[in-house]
Amino acid sequence: MLTKLYDAVVAIGRFQPPHRSHLALIERAIAQARGHVIVCIGSANQPRTVKNPFTFNERADLIRASLPPAEAAKLVFVPLEDNIYNDQVWVAAAQQAVARITQSKQIGIIGHLKDSSSYYLKMFPQWEFIDFGYLNSLHATEIRELYFKPDATLDYLSGVVPPPVLDFLRDFKETEHYQQICREKAFIAKYKQQFAQMAYPPVFVTTDAVVIQSGHVLLIRRRAEPGKGLLAFPGGFLDAIQDKCIEDGMVRELQEETGIKVPDKVLRGNIKASKVFDAVDRSARGRTITHAFKIVLSEDGAGLPKLRAGSDAAKAEWLPLGTLQRAMFFEDHWDILQYFLGNWGV
Repeated sequence: MLTKLYDAVVAIGRFQPPHRSHLALIERAIAQARGHVIVCIGSANQPRTVKNPFTFNERADLIRASLPPAEAAKLVFVPLEDNIYNDQVWVAAAQQAVARITQSKQIGIIGHLKDSSSYYLKMFPQWEFIDFGYLNSLHATEIRELYFKPDATLDYLSGVVPPPVLDFLRDFKETEHYQQICREKAFIAKYKQQFAQMAYPPVFVTTDAVVIQSGHVLLIRRRAEPGKGLLAFPGGFLDAIQDKCIEDGMVRELQEETGIKVPDKVLRGNIKASKVFDAVDRSARGRTITHAFKIVLSEDGAGLPKLRAGSDAAKAEWLPLGTLQRAMFFEDHWDILQYFLGNWGV
């Protein structure tokens, strides 16, 4: 049977890290592309975590290094950021990335509909689906689970990842990034262990305060795991006894974590919006539903209110909105900020 050729073939994946099945898929895409193979690397511009340990550039370089130069020359890599609350924004970003590379109508998208995680392949009906089929291989999730153990050896990976990836993983193991991810992984495992005997997994309720004034947003820098050193909104778990309502919990956490010199009545009076953020995997600690409040303080001529970080924060600070990037933020706090700034629309 003759292999159908396309002007371009799109391959979407996270490649955390690239393994032999990923390389086989890309090689199949190369065989069916007259022109470029457009590799959309997902979860781009995230901070390093167990789920997303490697950067966009690292993953692109590893894929390129794992292929013969002639094949690698056909690849065009594009970063694709997650948007866990708006699939259409994510789809539009992928469409725009491909359109910048080719205007052809003869485009294929390659993949395998293995489970619910592959639903994205059905979101591009304008591109012809190329079913790659199933290759029996260790999944990237399993690779990460084994790799991020301080006492792990890499022998088990020699038949699973290409040699350049294995060399990279060996070197990465000596970095502080690796040690930080291992510490966070251990913390999360210990955290979940306290709920292991419960009949059902717990659901946690938290609050977050998105306080904005004069083009600045109030953020804390996390003192401890998980997300040590990352930016987050002031917030925390609802106190089942002390907090009479969600709003009370938000104001209490805001004041405790930042010491903001603004009266309680002024904070409450300037709440402009609120929204529940409840993506199932928004937190590695377990199912955590947060109620976020947007507070917009008016300029009173005295400048930005003074702050004093609480025990849960290494630092509380006002940061200019224009200086912030996704990779600076803990969990989905970047997405929460974009929602309140009105940046969710297509």
